[in-house]
Amino acid sequence: QVQLVESGGGLVQPGGSLRLSCARSGSFSTAYNVGWYRQAPGKQRDFVAVITTAGITNYADSVKGRFTISRNNAKNTVYLRMDSLNPEDTAVYYCYIDIGPRRYWGQGTQVTVSS
Repeated sequence: QVQLVESGGGLVQPGGSLRLSCARSGSFSTAYNVGWYRQAPGKQRDFVAVITTAGITNYADSVKGRFTISRNNAKNTVYLRMDSLNPEDTAVYYCYIDIGPRRYWGQGTQVTVSS
């Protein structure tokens, strides 16, 4: 069984930075992509970033140049470094992993950008 646990969220002032982590557990050996979505209050869950097994990254236009996704396979962890945060980045951030045809989600971590 695959489990994902996010951490690193919190309250930050506009212009500040945060680094989210997503630790995964469970036994699986197939190649997989891992990434992040976010959901603001009253809105749908939107794609943020993804990193493939080969290390190829892709970002939503709204975060390109400000967010950086990375992975440490030895630690079974994926990170999302968020810089130049603004109030529009306020949301619950969810990590996910695609294993074969299935997508697994974490429970989410709240990020609030406010002065």
